Amino acid sequence: VQLQASGGGSVQAGGPLKLSCAASGFSLNYYGVGWFRQAPGKERGAVSCISSSGDYTEYADSVKGRFTLSRDNAKNTVYLHMNSLKPEDTAIYYCAAGLTRCGSRWRSDPASNFGSWGQGTLVTVSS
Repeated sequence: VQLQASGGGSVQAGGPLKLSCAASGFSLNYYGVGWFRQAPGKERGAVSCISSSGDYTEYADSVKGRFTLSRDNAKNTVYLHMNSLKPEDTAIYYCAAGLTRCGSRWRSDPASNFGSWGQGTLVTVSS
């Protein structure tokens, strides 16, 4: 049972990047998937969440209108499409899967909502 986050890299401000969260050893179809990020010297924060069906998503205010989630259940993968990137988006991005509907507590209590975590992928945005 493993989650693999990938797609990170270096990009200039204003550019796009697409992160992937791929599952192996289990079907991601039944799980909500969240993305979190941790910038240097800061605590990990919630970025976005997508329900298992894909019909419900939530985003942190700081990324609304710029980031979009999608999922391809046939590929057992969730994608985080990031556009108009800013230097303050620089962080290690983690994906997590769990039996969550991305309701009211996925941000405040990620440990209870997500049982599987990926290893993180680094995104660096230069100005």
